[in-house]
Amino acid sequence: MNIIYMLLAISVFVALIFFVLFIFSVKKGQYDDTYTPSVRMLFEDELVKEGTSAKNQTSKEKITNPEK
Repeated sequence: MNIIYMLLAISVFVALIFFVLFIFSVKKGQYDDTYTPSVRMLFEDELVKEGTSAKNQTSKEKITNPEK
């Protein structure tokens, strides 16, 4: 029975060490996403094209319906 208490204490100690290391690595920026911003520029054109087409539609509506 004593071995169970010793293993339980050791496992809690190891878990605390991993938790402290995890918190430390998060604060140091280890898990910051540096890949997505570099790839985002490849997909921004699709968003800009959709945005300009919406602007073109509203400008066409203004031409056909000058009352708006």
